[in-house]
Amino acid sequence: MASRMTPGVLALFVAVALAQAAHAREYMRSDFSGQRGFSDAVVTEGGRIVWLAGQVAVQDEEGKSLAGDLQGQARAIFRSMDRQLRKAGGSLQNLTTITVFLTDPRYLEPLAPVRKEFFPDGNFPASTTVTVSSLAAPAMLIEIQGTAVVGDR
Repeated sequence: MASRMTPGVLALFVAVALAQAAHAREYMRSDFSGQRGFSDAVVTEGGRIVWLAGQVAVQDEEGKSLAGDLQGQARAIFRSMDRQLRKAGGSLQNLTTITVFLTDPRYLEPLAPVRKEFFPDGNFPASTTVTVSSLAAPAMLIEIQGTAVVGDR
């Protein structure tokens, strides 16, 4: 049947198939995980895997100190992750899982709205949070590492 398709119809068919394939992700979440800004699991098929090293931020992009500002550090980290993923051909929306290291368990609550800010469609990466006694520098309150799938089918 493909031999009877005009080039325009074939091109449209291929474009639609590729667009659908690029969004073949299944986000599994509960009411609790959705409220907290994470998915319980993310299922992907194919694509390139990008492993992001732990990201930290004690200054924003303009050099302003973020010491003592958990939400500011988290925002700067997510922006940094997005820049790294763009270099790999993706974006923050390609994150499938993150591990968050916090120096205080009380920081988990103020982190939730920041996650929702960066994933407004509710398609959150799966997440694990670990409380640690300290990070590499005293001003660091949070570190996030992640895994992304870019160009998944």
